Amino acid sequence: MSADRANIAYCLIGDSDIRPFHLSPRERLRRSLLRAGIETEISASDLETWDGPAIALRADYVMDDGLVAAMADAAGIALRSESGHIVAAHGIDRAGARKAFAVVAELEDVAASDFIVQDAVTLASTYRKALRKRARPILAHLDGADPVAIERLLFDGSYKGVTDLVTKYVWPLPAFAVTRWCARHRVSPNAVTWVSLGCVILATLLFWNGWFLLGLAAAWAMCFLDTVDGKLARCTLTSTKLGDVFDHGIDLLHPPFWYYAWFAGLGYAVAEPLSWALWVVILGYVAGRLQEGLFIWRFGIEIHTWRPIDSWFRLITARRNPNLLILSVAALAQAPDKGLLLVAWWTIISFAFHSLRIAQAFQAQMKGRPPQSWLQAPMKTEAA
Repeated sequence: MSADRANIAYCLIGDSDIRPFHLSPRERLRRSLLRAGIETEISASDLETWDGPAIALRADYVMDDGLVAAMADAAGIALRSESGHIVAAHGIDRAGARKAFAVVAELEDVAASDFIVQDAVTLASTYRKALRKRARPILAHLDGADPVAIERLLFDGSYKGVTDLVTKYVWPLPAFAVTRWCARHRVSPNAVTWVSLGCVILATLLFWNGWFLLGLAAAWAMCFLDTVDGKLARCTLTSTKLGDVFDHGIDLLHPPFWYYAWFAGLGYAVAEPLSWALWVVILGYVAGRLQEGLFIWRFGIEIHTWRPIDSWFRLITARRNPNLLILSVAALAQAPDKGLLLVAWWTIISFAFHSLRIAQAFQAQMKGRPPQSWLQAPMKTEAA
């Protein structure tokens, strides 16, 4: 974040009756700007006395956080929509601030030539590191738009690109519906996370007592809510550092407890011969997390985003959701012990795959080709 952002003001022009995720366009922009470090809002009349840089934005458009943050650092630049309208402009000083307002408000006496005009893809990065994806910045006109389509656009934009196959292919449709419901009823992301924590505890107790199918129902409910809380936070711009730590802390800590509870639920006679499998799964989980941390520390990117094969393997690697799929199939086949055994072998295979990829990454670095995410490559233009 630029240290100069605190000195920038913003002025919102226009509005819309559409309320994506029960949030007015003006309030959405205010929250995005606040997250970008810009707190001061001024009105059109305040521009006469405002003595500093300012950004003018049309509030009948919806923009994603990345695009708003890019505008915060785009002094002297105007943002043009696909329809050719100037929807935002960043004035560098008092005179520039008034020109920014005039060009966005489409006043007749100011031309866009006073600014460097860019489109959304040119202005903002298409690489969303936090979401492990490559996507075009969201810039959509709200007037006359389908409200559900706008919400779908924002929801899809909040979804991680590199993740497991359940999260990527099974959860999106129901998670969209539940996220909309939560936003409409003012349910906070942290409230969803608290319910998911209850599901973690319930699943652990059920596994421990050998009620595997009921435990799996609670476990899958937790996994689903784990998707919903993050999307709800991003779609309503209500994420906080504390909430992020709370959510990710639960994600990080609970899987070993589930595996141990599953082992205990098998009963001593069945479980004892499988004690090696339990420790492989638990230690393999810890080792896998350490592998991921090592890759980030040494190369600055996540191991799952290096090459397309790494992103593909993330769909099925021995993490919580793919492992739950294995355990679910085994439980339905009335062979929960075989499920633990299969998870152990899959953990070994996944660990070996990632060990090989780490070795290859070090080799590439020694040859002067340090690993870079394939998602950072420029997106093809529409014409291409």
